[in-house]
Amino acid sequence: MSALWRGDAAALQGMLELQPMTTAQLDAVMAIEVAVYPFPWSRGNFIDSLASGYVARVLCTPHGGSLLGYFVAMPGFEELHLLNITVASAAQGQGHARTMFEALLVEGRRINARELWLEVRVSNLQARAVYAHLGFAEVGQRKGYYPAAHGLREDAVVMSRSIPPTTEPAHALE
Repeated sequence: MSALWRGDAAALQGMLELQPMTTAQLDAVMAIEVAVYPFPWSRGNFIDSLASGYVARVLCTPHGGSLLGYFVAMPGFEELHLLNITVASAAQGQGHARTMFEALLVEGRRINARELWLEVRVSNLQARAVYAHLGFAEVGQRKGYYPAAHGLREDAVVMSRSIPPTTEPAHALE
């Protein structure tokens, strides 16, 4: 893993576990989801994703300890579409998103995907900057894609990046 760690988090680097998400973990997933997003996914969104066989992983401290983050991605023909990637508020800024992103690239290679796609709110400048740093390019917009305050809708920026072949290390992101 090439995640950037701060303080005591460096000691956890080799101890974190990335596991398949299960319905038994949904209470912990939902606690993070509703704490982080003003318009969170519903429990049903996660259940439907698991039932559909989407790639869904949780990042935990050892032995099923604290849930630090999770992601859900939908496989397609030669592509993987990132639907949700979230790090718990208290665990943000410690490289966990990068760790999950690298796992996502490995999963993409496993299914022979060539591209990784995602949508992000136009207003989420921090996430857009992180994705750009991870090699994503803004390739379009979806009008009215996200719910917003007062019943309004917010546009999404569509971003994409190639998934490097297996000969390129996952940590070669820049």
